[in-house]
Amino acid sequence: MKVPIALTVNGRRREDAVEPRLLLVHYLRDVLGLTGTKVGCDTSQCGACTILLDGLSVKSCTLLAVQADGAQLTTIEGLQRNGRLHPVQEAFWELHALQCGYCTPGMILQAVQLLQERPNPTEAEIRHGLEGNLCRCTGYHNIVRAVQRAAAAGR
Repeated sequence: MKVPIALTVNGRRREDAVEPRLLLVHYLRDVLGLTGTKVGCDTSQCGACTILLDGLSVKSCTLLAVQADGAQLTTIEGLQRNGRLHPVQEAFWELHALQCGYCTPGMILQAVQLLQERPNPTEAEIRHGLEGNLCRCTGYHNIVRAVQRAAAAGR
């Protein structure tokens, strides 16, 4: 049995019929082909699957696609506008705030929400705001610097 859903993903209206047990992360990756959203732990521990749902960061491995019915979703692929990187994406690129890149999409989307809530965060607020998004490569120093640069660019 499949259930109809209708949602907007990266500004594009989508209507599909999905199995009620399909995780949102698998809908994005396997149905829509948006592979920037990563499957990391399947337990909401790592944050690699983080997306924005109605402007709030959520871990898409813990939501069913049917729970997103009617929502507006933004994935890493939907951040750039008119061929220009989002300021957070640009800062991550400029400051080498990644190594393997696996956590990067979720980290960037978490940072986008953080900066929407706190346009001028302190280092401690950035570190706290990124909790729940794990990076096993960088040690977070350049990630924090990138969020600081994006915040400065937004002022």
